[in-house]
Parts: sequence; C-alpha cells; structure tokens
Amino acid sequence: MTPEEQDLIMDLAVGLGDGPTRTLDEVLAHFGESDGRAFALRLLRDAMERQDADDVEMALLVRAAADAPVEEFLEPLIELFPAQWHRDHEDIVSLLGTLHSPQTVPTLVLATRRVPEHLDFDEARALAVKAIWALGAIPGAQAREALEGLRDAENEIIRENALKQLARRGEL
Repeated sequence: MTPEEQDLIMDLAVGLGDGPTRTLDEVLAHFGESDGRAFALRLLRDAMERQDADDVEMALLVRAAADAPVEEFLEPLIELFPAQWHRDHEDIVSLLGTLHSPQTVPTLVLATRRVPEHLDFDEARALAVKAIWALGAIPGAQAREALEGLRDAENEIIRENALKQLARRGEL
C-alpha cells in the first residue's frame, strides 16, 4: 500500500477533537471495492503475508470503519498476535476481549506472559492487564483455570489483576 493510500485510510480515523475526514464509501471507491468487511479481511491477510506492520494498522482501521464483526477476524487475529513484527498487540487483545470466547483464552494467556519489544517500556503491563480482564469476562472453566494459573505470577500487577478477576467471578 502506498503512503498516499495509507493516508486515505487514516482519514477514516477519528482524531483528537476531529471527526473522520473521509467516509468508508470514499475509501472503498478509491480501491475499487464495495464490501468493507471483505476488504478489511483481505488487507489484514495481505499485511500478515508481507509482514507489514503499517498495513496491519490500516486493515484494522478499515475493519472498524466497516463495523465488521470481530468474529470474522478471529483466526487471523489469533495467528497475528504472537508475531513481533507488528505494533497492534494491544488492539488485538482489545478486539479478542470483545468476543468473550473460549477460543481466545490461549492468546490472552500468551499476552500475560510475553511483552512485545515495542511495549518493553510499559512497567504497568497494560497489555497483560487488558488480557486478564478479557479472561475475566469469558465464562467457563478454561478461563477460570487460566486466571488461577496467573495467581502465582512473579509480576505483582499480573497477580493482583488475576485475583481481582477471580473474585469478581466469585471463584476465589
């Protein structure tokens, strides 16, 4: 994707105090597309194949603008999460967290254990905390067991948040 095309897609995003300056229809017309959901999924898969971090971000912006259901992106997001070449780990965890699906548990647990290089500065472990809260919202034994496994984590933030989620679930 050219820098100009990326700028066009970025115009779909809401800036600080500003609304989007482009519509999804305008962006789709530029690319000769008519289905925002299909276009976003195709962009994501293409970005993954080429390992293009910028285009991953563009695909996720188009997905949001098209209001495409996260369920349609579940498999590629799970596949993409562990890759170190992109910068969208927090966005992926947030999206997966909206699903409340047991299928996301292994990826969310991974998010509590690994710190991507671009987030190495974050002593508050925001990625892990998002993942733990997402685990807390998933019903069933698999999520409970994952949270129980985090109770004894070395990191105090992870331990405390796992305990909070277990207590919130009434499973402490």
